[in-house]
Amino acid sequence: MSKVAKVTHDTKQILIDTASELIWKSSYGAVSVDDICKAANVKKGSFYHFFPSKVDLALAALEEFYQSKKEAYDRIFSPQTPALKRFEQMADFVCELQEKAAAKHGRVCGCPHASLGCEMAGQENSIQDKLNDLTKRFERYYESGIRDLIADGILPKDTDIKTKAQEVFTYLLGQLTFARIQNDISVLRRDFKPGLLRILGVTKAGNKAA
Repeated sequence: MSKVAKVTHDTKQILIDTASELIWKSSYGAVSVDDICKAANVKKGSFYHFFPSKVDLALAALEEFYQSKKEAYDRIFSPQTPALKRFEQMADFVCELQEKAAAKHGRVCGCPHASLGCEMAGQENSIQDKLNDLTKRFERYYESGIRDLIADGILPKDTDIKTKAQEVFTYLLGQLTFARIQNDISVLRRDFKPGLLRILGVTKAGNKAA
């Protein structure tokens, strides 16, 4: 990569990273293009060189959010890991991520997926479409784990895999949204994992939940 190309790439990435952080800890509506450029130390002309609008930057930020989690999710949901442990590790990962964000920003940030979706999905079809795409990508991880829970005899063979995966994702968004509203990470740490296991229909020991 040439020096000019590297600078161009770095500027675009800085804008994405800055927008991701500002929108996550605040909201889409509260953050302007000027705010993003100022925080990123990037000229406004450079912003519009890379992104025709703030919506386009938000879409790039959403994709960046997914990509930043993909390596961890690939590791957590590895077929070599026992199926139930995958979900337990996912719960720990989510809590640790929120704790780090809260320590950095001084408040619980919740999930950008949920926050941006609640704020903008009804106003911008492109954001709604992107969120739907990312939802399906995350749910595929859950589907693989649920499929193996069935294969291990932990869940019934007639379990609706897609519906159960959707329930897991919905529960995750709900817990993160509640933690943001309450600004209390301890609630997430206390409730998320046991609630996730109940949603799955299992106990920590791997038995069917009563």
